[in-house]
Amino acid sequence: MHRTRSRLALPALMCAAMLLGTACTDREAQRQAQAAAEAQAKEQAAARLQGEYDAAVAANNWELARVHGAALLAQYPGTPAATAIEASLADVTARAEAAREQRRLAALWNYARVAAGKGEQRSAAIFSKAPVDTGGAAPATVQLVIRDHPEWKRSAYLVLEGGDFDCYGGCKVKVAFDDAPARPMSAWRPKTDEAIAMFIEDYRGLWKQMRKAQVLEVEFPVKAGGTRTALFEVGGLDGGQMPGWD
Repeated sequence: MHRTRSRLALPALMCAAMLLGTACTDREAQRQAQAAAEAQAKEQAAARLQGEYDAAVAANNWELARVHGAALLAQYPGTPAATAIEASLADVTARAEAAREQRRLAALWNYARVAAGKGEQRSAAIFSKAPVDTGGAAPATVQLVIRDHPEWKRSAYLVLEGGDFDCYGGCKVKVAFDDAPARPMSAWRPKTDEAIAMFIEDYRGLWKQMRKAQVLEVEFPVKAGGTRTALFEVGGLDGGQMPGWD
């Protein structure tokens, strides 16, 4: 009797084992298929991001390209798309930083067009990078103005918020561009209370050098005693805002 039951149970056990093995095989196949599908989806998503990166590079939109490139490497490392852009991303990042810096420099300038006399006055103005103690109530930024007036013609001058220039009747200021040695320029302070302004006579030379420079420093005498220096980040000047100056 026991032998008969054993003989009957053996095929059942074998069948159960076969079914279990088949189930395990099916689950492994499903797992592999799912992994393959996920890998394919990952590569497709990476390829789409690479396409956006390449399009931004082609358009010279370096900041957008950097965003797409950084996202591609962070989200889909090891994919063919990530490998394809990895070598160029450093250059794109450098260009993006340069573009952002140029945008910052451009935003430092203020341009104005107003009716004046029988025509229009145009001006380009920028404030010094840091406040300067010129003898006023407190240190304040110095303003550099480039002006084109229909009657007073062209000029370049500094404006103070407080204190005063010691340049009535004329003086010399020291002007330096980037790392070049400073050179003297003639200047004068008009006898007017409308503004604390000092004109630099060689406005043409000043403009010409500014168009090639990143930094301008002007050392000028003040009534409080001694000289002061104002530094201007001029690299973002848009010459198109002042027609005829270039």
